[in-house]
Amino acid sequence: MTDSVDIWQAAARFDRDAVAEAEAAAERDRGQVLEQFPPADWSSLPLERYALGLDPSGKAMTYCRLMEFGTQALGSIKGGSAAKHIMYRHNSGEWRLAAPLRGREPQEAWELLRAQFVGAFDAVSAGDFDALEEFEALRFGPALVTKSLATYFPEHFLPVYSGDHLRKFLALLGGSSGADSPTWRSNRRLLELVQSRPEFEGWSGGEVMSFLYRDFDPRPQQRTIWKIAPGERARMWEECRAGGFICVGWDELEDLGQYQSDTELKEALDANWPSGSGRSLTTARRLLAFRDLEAGDRIVANHGMDEILATGTVTGGYRLDADRPEYRHLVPVDWDLTHAQKLPKAQRGWRSTFARVDPAFFGRITAHRGGPLARPAAPVPAAAAPEDVRVVLDALERKGQVILHGPPGTGKTRLALSAALFLAGRADMIDAEPAERIAAQAEMVRGERVRLVTFHPSYGYEDFVEGFKPDLSATGPGLTLALADGVFHALCDQAAAAPEQTFLLIIDEINRGDLPRVFGELITLLELDKRGLPLSLSVSGRTFSVPPNIRIIGTMNTADRSISHLDAAVRRRFAFVPVGPDPDAVSGTVGPLDLAAFFESLNSRIARHLDADHQIGHAYLLRDGEPLATEEDLAAAFHHEVVPLLEDYCLGRADLLHLVLGGLVDATTGRPKLMSSQDLATALATEFAGDRPDPDA
Repeated sequence: MTDSVDIWQAAARFDRDAVAEAEAAAERDRGQVLEQFPPADWSSLPLERYALGLDPSGKAMTYCRLMEFGTQALGSIKGGSAAKHIMYRHNSGEWRLAAPLRGREPQEAWELLRAQFVGAFDAVSAGDFDALEEFEALRFGPALVTKSLATYFPEHFLPVYSGDHLRKFLALLGGSSGADSPTWRSNRRLLELVQSRPEFEGWSGGEVMSFLYRDFDPRPQQRTIWKIAPGERARMWEECRAGGFICVGWDELEDLGQYQSDTELKEALDANWPSGSGRSLTTARRLLAFRDLEAGDRIVANHGMDEILATGTVTGGYRLDADRPEYRHLVPVDWDLTHAQKLPKAQRGWRSTFARVDPAFFGRITAHRGGPLARPAAPVPAAAAPEDVRVVLDALERKGQVILHGPPGTGKTRLALSAALFLAGRADMIDAEPAERIAAQAEMVRGERVRLVTFHPSYGYEDFVEGFKPDLSATGPGLTLALADGVFHALCDQAAAAPEQTFLLIIDEINRGDLPRVFGELITLLELDKRGLPLSLSVSGRTFSVPPNIRIIGTMNTADRSISHLDAAVRRRFAFVPVGPDPDAVSGTVGPLDLAAFFESLNSRIARHLDADHQIGHAYLLRDGEPLATEEDLAAAFHHEVVPLLEDYCLGRADLLHLVLGGLVDATTGRPKLMSSQDLATALATEFAGDRPDPDA
């Protein structure tokens, strides 16, 4: 993260004259929008002038096409599927509508959407920005809507349309944006910050955009580098080199922007090329990667398996050129011919049109790599739950030991540590920032009054109470065993020496151990009315008692084993506090997706088709204690954490997984569909919208 001094110094050095040409181009693009789609005409704008897909040739300059493909100087919203336009006509003839418009005829849906656009424009004209919250359908097209507002009202919005980029720019300038903040609101906050600084006095929105992206580009430093063949035997290369683009075939697919997932594109590939269906899913994924190339991405053009024609830097987004006789899918590229070379050996993976290029290999054929370093957002405070802590403390006071039980990811261990902080006199750290809290917890566990242990199948009585173990200090020949106190025995000794203080043992994953074997005869002494009662230990015969000032907190994942599986004697001696999924903890939005609504709907399906113990916890949708705020974080959490967990729950049954995830599961393979992070948020919002009945229910 660049500190505030760096950005203000960079602003002072920025040459505004250097972007004068770009500013003029932006003004021309804005004039084009105002001329073709004046604000006064919006109330009667016909659907055919708004939506993509009504003209099979793709030549009609609709509003959506103009904003995505014809106004790059105003800032790009290219990439991903056409779902960003809220409604569009698929080449199958089917209308694709955002969740609030579903169930309506196209004209009725358009009239509702148009009214919301008009309402938003009127609200901004009146300075009533809060009224923008009322237009639900517009939430499903955050980039298009924000670009529209910035185009019609450049005095009120900046030409920055990515919610993720806005959050990072806000952090860069010392501000913040809530996880549930819609893109337009983050844009407004960034503008307010810019206007409050003298360094930006007199700057236009375009100048601010150019400065931020030039010096503080928030995009990842290293994206996938692709090798893309310009036709069979590179026959399209001269045209690509001269025209400054890379092109691929599969023309029958028409605009790649209409496909929301790899499965949908695979179906189109299978329909057009049945003989190649065996590899069509891989091809679909490669084509979506081609479609989603961004400015700054690096590519390699090849001829055969051993010749590099050039390296290139992508300069814009994908487009379908309907005027070309073939190879109509294009991405603009700035080619560097100085890296052309014959390779010493053939690259076997280069037989196909697309292939990933290892960054180290790319480094050997070119002198430079990708873009500037990505800058992380500022840390955010960790969430706190004082009411939950009080419930645990009350249960400990009443029973002496408590088990926190619930599905994975509900924050059981965190709650146990919060209670420990309170008992250790560090209640101020429960609400502290993550780094401070972690440091306080580490210090607490290293002290004498709190111990943390994790049970596992091989954990036994000798680890917990006492047993004979190898004496590492012995110097004689052979193995020497010595009697050693277990963690609970040692803590009880310390507690007996300081009766005025409370001592706590936290047992994480308590149900993974064989509890009767681990506790042994001490299970009798856990009851509060038997504290201080002496008992002879079975191994050493020593007299032992559990002091009254000992407390135990265990955590239990109910997805592994329910409470009913615990030994009856153990159950009777513990209080059980449920720690369930908390929708309030994930209140926020990612694009059009209401996280809390999605979370509740998903868990409702899991509870119906599996059981309540196999729900997912809110921790899966949190990052640094805050709800997921970006499409990238959502995609990572969904594909790498939630989906593997659900697949494990479903025990390989594709039908059961389909009942839970509905249309997000490929009916052919039984596996969840892979889609871009932007499209995933829209797909989840659509699949889990409102009280929509479960699929096949």
